[in-house]
Amino acid sequence: MFRAFRRNIHTITSGGKYTLEFKKYLADAKGRPQSFFHDVPLNYDRAEGTVNMVVEIPRYEQGKFEISKELPLNPIVQDTKKGKPRFINNIYPFHGYPCNYGAVPQTWEAPTLAIDVEGKQYYGDNDPLDICEIGSNVDQAATVGTLKRVKILGCLAMIDDGEMDWKLLAIDTADKLAPHLHDVPDVEEKMPLLLENLTRWFKNYKLPMNKPENEFAFQGRWLGRARALDVIDECHHRWQALVAGSHTGKK
Repeated sequence: MFRAFRRNIHTITSGGKYTLEFKKYLADAKGRPQSFFHDVPLNYDRAEGTVNMVVEIPRYEQGKFEISKELPLNPIVQDTKKGKPRFINNIYPFHGYPCNYGAVPQTWEAPTLAIDVEGKQYYGDNDPLDICEIGSNVDQAATVGTLKRVKILGCLAMIDDGEMDWKLLAIDTADKLAPHLHDVPDVEEKMPLLLENLTRWFKNYKLPMNKPENEFAFQGRWLGRARALDVIDECHHRWQALVAGSHTGKK
């Protein structure tokens, strides 16, 4: 199903990359615009632990690209800071983003509904779920707007400016390591230090912008696949409520 969907869609780019005018749109085989947020199917298979992913920021990229919730048809644009395109700083020994970073379509971390984590109440960050794809197929480099079928492996509960900002961990189902990775312990065994370094990057990447370190629930531990799948369930249901008009996206 995913392969058929991917064959029948393409992207349309407006404006130059790294400019304020840059927009990347999704379109179907007939050229009709589609939404990265709403029209890419989730295709959630809980038994296999697989979902679809939209790559917003390819590995090693410094430009801060994201799906726009505000613009019609939800193109991918570059975030801005003080009216200029936003880039993240390199943090030694990393260059740009250490993974293929993106969003899970048809999910939503609702800012209107609090969730209880370790006895504290947190609201969502009003975005689709973030996802980190850690595949090793460097010869199949992703680009802005690439669609991937990924296997969920775990999640990290990051607290960003007091909001819950889950980071899902996944690997491309076509990756050579995918058959050997099923949960967090497998990642620790097959890809030693990767989780530790991802946590360190998420903790520190805002420091050069004179912002504080990001915080984490659960002492910064990566939680297992079962918890990550529960997060997807919850955020998909909240997306369904959003498109049905049950939630406005405002506190």
